[in-house]
Amino acid sequence: MKKLIAKHRTTALEFMKFGTVGFFGFLVDYGLFRIALDIFGFGHYGSALFSFPFGVTFTWVGNRLFTFRGRSRGKLGMEWMRFFIICAGGLILNRGTYSLLTATVPLVYDYPILGLLGGTGAGMFFNFFLVRRHVFR
Repeated sequence: MKKLIAKHRTTALEFMKFGTVGFFGFLVDYGLFRIALDIFGFGHYGSALFSFPFGVTFTWVGNRLFTFRGRSRGKLGMEWMRFFIICAGGLILNRGTYSLLTATVPLVYDYPILGLLGGTGAGMFFNFFLVRRHVFR
């Protein structure tokens, strides 16, 4: 029983660290998005494509050094690629959840931040468990 409690405590702590790193990664992503949009004039979609790899790379480094310290194995390039692919899948889930909630729940349509929060939560859970299992074992 003590091992079970300890295991869940470790997972919960890792999840909180993952969320913290993700918050700062969001700030990097959004900051570069705004630069690409406002200064470079890439447009909304081009700016999002431009900023995403920077946010992913920031969170990969943060999770490697903070959340899953000492659990990294293999070549760095392959580890980053696995992380990137998982995060891209999480982004699809994030925006898909947002779109579904906005299209089907009137309250979310009226308050789209609720859809963004729902999408962020869905993407975060997806990313955390896959990254934990397939990148930082």
